[in-house]
Amino acid sequence: MNIAAAWRLVPAMFLFASAAGCTDSTAPGRALHFDYVASISEVPEGAKKVDIWIPVPQDDETQTISNLEIKAPGEHKLTTEPVYGNRMVYASLEAPFPERVEVRVSFDAERREVSSASSLRAARAGDRLLGGDRLAPISGEVKKRAAEAAAGIKNISAVARGLYDRVLEDMAYDKSGKGWGRGDVEHACTIGKGNCSDFHTLFIAMARSRNIPAFFEIGFPIPADKSEGSIGGYHCWAWYSDGGSWKPVDISEADKAPDKAEYFFGNICQNRFSMSSGRDLVLEPKQRGGPVNFFIYPYVEVDGKPGGARVGKSFSFKDLD
Repeated sequence: MNIAAAWRLVPAMFLFASAAGCTDSTAPGRALHFDYVASISEVPEGAKKVDIWIPVPQDDETQTISNLEIKAPGEHKLTTEPVYGNRMVYASLEAPFPERVEVRVSFDAERREVSSASSLRAARAGDRLLGGDRLAPISGEVKKRAAEAAAGIKNISAVARGLYDRVLEDMAYDKSGKGWGRGDVEHACTIGKGNCSDFHTLFIAMARSRNIPAFFEIGFPIPADKSEGSIGGYHCWAWYSDGGSWKPVDISEADKAPDKAEYFFGNICQNRFSMSSGRDLVLEPKQRGGPVNFFIYPYVEVDGKPGGARVGKSFSFKDLD
């Protein structure tokens, strides 16, 4: 069975990813409370409407979300975009605006270590999982590197391991300079350094060039050595289909912890949770601006235009007994 045909046997239902900054993979799970706070201020004088979209996590094979609470002024509702199945809260406010608008999303999350998943929500994206993204086209350089990494290999997981090793060889986790953090495959190929989005963008593009379905997933890392505190920013990873199940990879964590390179091919631990999947997203309701590169931070439009206001964000967690 060829790879493209094999992946279509994978059910398109639910799934997710697991933990980041993982230094302890022995614990089977983790339960925590999480607060996501977005603040919008400095709305331009004369503005008439502010629209806000914030990702909201969902249950799947590797996480359970409960006690979801949303606090927002004005009208707000939970929505789901139809391509990847991402859930979000949408809030709409009309003038006059307060000096500061705050939207708070709170929930409990139970995380589990995972090495595979039989189904995943993002699989509904279909052929999107085999094509290029706006910042990650299947370029000649991507095809060349993938062909070299997969030379003489037919087994899907063995091909994926070759791609994983090639990305590890070609990339360094380094957030210096400009251009990193956008998941720009040309930047990754040319500069050879970046953060998790750059590592996994390259892997996903290479996998797709070999007809292996793959997708991007993003969420928050939870420190393994702390029981509560603030979270500075996102973490992301990738999934690929071996034709019978979905396998996770976390190549940037493997680069930061070489002794765990074997583990992070096909495993992710419990110190993370997922917020959304996919790239080039059309939100629900549809935003007036272009597709969202990836969806982890608040997306805000003022009078139908992206930006235009100051957007703050903070994230914190506390382990549950």
